[in-house]
Amino acid sequence: MRKTVFLNNDREMPLLGLGVYKTADSEAETAISAAVNAGYRMIDTASVYKNEESVGKAIAKCSVPRKDLFITSKIWNTAQRLGDIEGAFYRSLDRLKLDYVDLYLIHWPVPGCYTGTWKSMEKILDSGRALSIGVSNFQIYHLEELKKISGIVPAVNQIECHPLCYPKELIEYCRDEGIQVQAYAPLARGAYFDHDVMCVLATKYARTPAQIGLRWAIQKGISVIPKSVNPDRIASNGDIFDFNIEEEDMAIIDTLNEDFHSSHVPDDLKDVIF
Repeated sequence: MRKTVFLNNDREMPLLGLGVYKTADSEAETAISAAVNAGYRMIDTASVYKNEESVGKAIAKCSVPRKDLFITSKIWNTAQRLGDIEGAFYRSLDRLKLDYVDLYLIHWPVPGCYTGTWKSMEKILDSGRALSIGVSNFQIYHLEELKKISGIVPAVNQIECHPLCYPKELIEYCRDEGIQVQAYAPLARGAYFDHDVMCVLATKYARTPAQIGLRWAIQKGISVIPKSVNPDRIASNGDIFDFNIEEEDMAIIDTLNEDFHSSHVPDDLKDVIF
């Protein structure tokens, strides 16, 4: 199976990456080094994670050429409300010590802001300092609003997705529109590791429940960015490209959806979206 997917602007993105949400500065460099050594080529960070500087240091130290890495960052809600899109982007670049990022995302669809943010993102794309632009946590109606004001289709919609949270309608919409789905929290913080079905399938395929959950996603063409700071787990999470889950088992996993979210909507958005 391919280890990459093509985005709608003909750029390749890995199906597997390392998420560094809530990864402390002291842990980020170690985790990224372990991930790169295990074959990962995509690192996902964000301004609100407060670790872009450490991510940049790890990138500079790793033995893989910059052109072979795929680096993602995101703009936070505060900068959207202030209309400081380009300023926030260039501060992220400065912290990362990079000339460009491969993907820049709107972290959340802040009401009254996200369409204007997208227009500013178009300028960032035109500058060549972000090779692709996309969104995160957008529902269908948010994407429809972007369609009304822009001819540029988001390259990626990053959403929570795992066996217990499978927003099928949104995923199918994104596929129809040429938007690549990327799953954050694909391990649901361990919430499905003890599920009977996942344990039975793990035994059947001689894998861990985590590997079954990640393989289920990438077999659907969904990119995944599992977070870990443990080198052994990072390596294990990446060991998902040498087996296939049978179609009947994929269908069984699909039925586990219970709209369970291991992440949460930021406090400043709880009353206005979702």
